[in-house]
Parts: sequence; structure tokens; C-alpha cells
Amino acid sequence: MATAGCHGCETGRPRSAHSQPHGAPGGRASGHTGLEEGWDNELPGDRPGPGQDEAGQSQSFLDQEEVEEAEDRQLLEPEAWRTYTARRNALREFLTCDLSAHLLKRHHARMELLRKCSYHIEILPKHLALGDQNPLVLPSTMFQLIDPWKFQRMKKVGTAQTKIQLLLLGDLLEQLDHGRAQLDALLESPDPRPFLAGWALVEQRLADLSAVMDNFLAMMVPGRLHIKHRLVSDVGATKIPHIRLMLSTKMPVMFDRKESVAHQDWVALRWFVTIQPAVPEQFELRFKLLDPRTQQEYLQRGIIPVAACTFDVHNLLPNRVYKFTVKRAESYTLVYEPWRDSLTLQTRPGPPEGLPPRRLGKPGCP
Repeated sequence: MATAGCHGCETGRPRSAHSQPHGAPGGRASGHTGLEEGWDNELPGDRPGPGQDEAGQSQSFLDQEEVEEAEDRQLLEPEAWRTYTARRNALREFLTCDLSAHLLKRHHARMELLRKCSYHIEILPKHLALGDQNPLVLPSTMFQLIDPWKFQRMKKVGTAQTKIQLLLLGDLLEQLDHGRAQLDALLESPDPRPFLAGWALVEQRLADLSAVMDNFLAMMVPGRLHIKHRLVSDVGATKIPHIRLMLSTKMPVMFDRKESVAHQDWVALRWFVTIQPAVPEQFELRFKLLDPRTQQEYLQRGIIPVAACTFDVHNLLPNRVYKFTVKRAESYTLVYEPWRDSLTLQTRPGPPEGLPPRRLGKPGCP
């Protein structure tokens, strides 16, 4: 099978027919040769001692591979053997470059990040000519022309579209994992004859997995919302602006677990966003005392609006456990936010009984 250039391959050169793919166990998947049975039945004195040169062990392993290759060649004619070797190398190259274990691991990490993001609707003009109004200001003015009830309906459409897109991404990634496992098992098959007989199905499988990968990469970026009805009401203007709605992704808000610390009766909280937005954002911080024991302790909770990425919560009880959560403040354009970061901290114990407590931030008298 003719293969395209290797994208993302670390080596840039095809490996030999019997070299192992990334993540594959050494040796053959099944079956035992006479050489392997002889190794199992050898005497303890025949094993190389700890002082023996390692080169001899490597040579023994290479000899074993040569024996296995010779046995495989005996099953095929020379021309069939060359075809088998070429197709095996093509499959190995696909698993090493286009569908490597490292690449799938990166996609899994990106999927986990997308599940923690928040998704918003962006209103953009379809066409912007030179000299037109600033595109950063234009969407805010368009909100005045959009029917609020219709926009709420579009937010529900955006929520459903985002959920479906995340589900499809997870399904595509699962197909890639399963497809790689199947091809890897085929590559380790000890008998070359079924490999050659079913090569047409292997080629079809490679094409299908390439298409799945293309669809997965295309869906990683939120796309355009499908508008069934006109959002702009009749305002009596001679020309109604043409707009388009897009789904945008905002990176999750996460606590800085190194900088967030608890003191005796207060905590210092810090959080961050991986990609800083162009304009300052508003956040919502929640806290509550875990396992309250009295009605008064049950009141140790609250919701605090914050306009920065840091905040200190005071008047807490000593030696108690509190849970804190942070997220972006509710906005008019938010359609889906499935995750918010949480942090649990325990305040430090108070002073021993009989000693007057010191005021926070002021040193005691010498």
C-alpha cells in the first residue's frame, strides 16, 4: 500500500520489518518455536552468568529473531515474502507516525481539557469592510437589536450542540484507541499468511482510521451555530445587519494549589486561567465549612464576587476543613459550563487554652 509522508514521526525513516512498534511488547505474540522450547528446558548451568559479556546476550537475541524470520520465509515464496515485508513496514509506519501511542495520549489530555472548559456564544458580523465600526465594539451594539427571547432559544441550541460535540469527540477517540489495538495485534501475528490474505481489509481499516482522525481534529474547535430563525427583530431600519453566531471556548479557571494556603482563621486563595483573556474577567468564589456541628457553624458559607485572580477569606474557624470552588461569573453569552475547580483546605489549630489569642497581622509584645 502506498503511504503518504509521515506526519509527526520522530524518526523520519521506516523501521525494519521485525523491529517493535512503540508500546508493543518484545518478541512474538503467540506460538513457540523449537528454539524457544529449548530455552525453556535448558539447564541452570547453560544460562549466562552475571559476569558474561552483554554483547553475547544481544547476539543471542538477534540470532533468535533471525531464526523466526527464517521460519516465516519458509512459509512463503520469495515474492510473497517481499510483499509481506513491505506491507508490514507500511503498517508499522502508520502505527508509529499517524496513530502513535504518544499522539493518542496527547489527544486524551486535550479531551480532558475540553471537558473542563466553558462555552459561550459569540455574535459576529458576516462581513466587515474597511473603515467599518470596530469589530470589538460591534457585537455589543448588536445585542440591542437581537430579540432576547430568540437569543435564549439559541443559547439552548448552543448547549445541546456543545454536549453533542463533546460526546462525538469522546466516541471518535475511543474508535482510534480500539483501531490501534487491533492493528497492533495484527502486526504481532506470528503467521504471515493470514496477514497477506486479509490485506484488503487492513487497507480499508487504515483509510477508515485516517478519516476518523481527520474528523476528530476538525471537531476539536467549536464551530458555527446553525440558525433556523432570524434573531434580529424588525426595527424599522432600512438595512438589517447580517450576523453569524459562533461557539467559543474559554479555558478553565483553576486554583493555584501551591500559592493557596490556609492560616489559623483565614485562607489566601489564588487561581489562574491558562490563556489570559484580552479583557479582565469576573469570577465567583464559593466557600463552605465541611461537617458543621452547630446552627451557627452552618452559616460558615458564602458566595463572593471577585474581579481578580486572588482573594483572602477571613473570619474562619481554626482547625476546620473548608471547601472552596471558583468559576467565571455568570455571563449573558454562557451556554455550557460542565466543570468547576474545587479546593479543600484545613485551617491551622488555635492557640492552647489559657493563652490570649493574638490579633492577626500584629506581633505580640516582647
